[in-house]
Amino acid sequence: MSELFDVIIIGGGPAGLTAAIYASRGYLKTLVIAGNPAGGQLTLTTDVDNYPGFPEGILGPELIEKFRKQAEKYEATFLDDNVVKVAEISGGFEVETDSGKKFQGKSLLVASGASAKWLNIESEQRLRGKGVSACATCDGFFFRNKNVVVVGGGDSAMEEATYLTKFANKVTILVRGSKEEMRASKIMQQRAFDDPKIEFLFNSQVQEVLGTESVTGLKILNNKTNEVTTLDDVQGLFVAIGHKPNTDYLKDLVELNELGYVKVTDNTKTSKKGIFVGGDVSDFRYRQAITAAGYGCMAAIDAGKYLAGHDH
Repeated sequence: MSELFDVIIIGGGPAGLTAAIYASRGYLKTLVIAGNPAGGQLTLTTDVDNYPGFPEGILGPELIEKFRKQAEKYEATFLDDNVVKVAEISGGFEVETDSGKKFQGKSLLVASGASAKWLNIESEQRLRGKGVSACATCDGFFFRNKNVVVVGGGDSAMEEATYLTKFANKVTILVRGSKEEMRASKIMQQRAFDDPKIEFLFNSQVQEVLGTESVTGLKILNNKTNEVTTLDDVQGLFVAIGHKPNTDYLKDLVELNELGYVKVTDNTKTSKKGIFVGGDVSDFRYRQAITAAGYGCMAAIDAGKYLAGHDH
């Protein structure tokens, strides 16, 4: 029989690690299955200057390392692996990882996050964190007085572009389809169209991100005429084509919404008794390290009350 934990936390980002700090500090036997690679989206971020307590800013991987060390201080157990299956068993849950290991927990805290959807071109991946981003709120400040491009035709792209006008000289939105085919709501479209700093390029997609150490421009393909042009003097590319929650392993166990995010019934509780949730795996609105950490704290407290017989 596998080792029994009070709480198994799935995810090694800000939500999972904050939950681990609270749970282990509360004398709960805690296992964190942190993912492989561990650390979540924050490990793909360079400078983080909006997390409280770091007035000089901090690198994303360094912040994650500090979270983890703090959880380890209170004797949380860590495994850098990915969860592939969760099953309900008598008295709790059994979790299986992609290396074939199985663990049992009296409660489960889901903090596996959401992954940004990317264009999946080599130059984009090479320059992630060097001018290529999927979060304007996180990185917009670093593009003050620069020219940036936003890819996407939905509400997220319009929101990102409008936010970036606070910092950038010019924001160009690339839309794969025509103006009539845009998925964004009419009010969000109009807000972007009315902004003098925003320009649209329709029937357009990124063919290549130019630059070696940082973004210097883009090669753009017009998918209607097949013409390739170059956008020079571009220092930032923001990909805003959506996120995919990491919830495949939870199907048929807890209720998910139409986008695949975990539905929350009350604070951090899910449709399944004993399973709690924190961070971007349920939060598709804010998606910030600080909000994820807050949700992780809440989920750990709720799990503790459940284990003590006081809740859910």
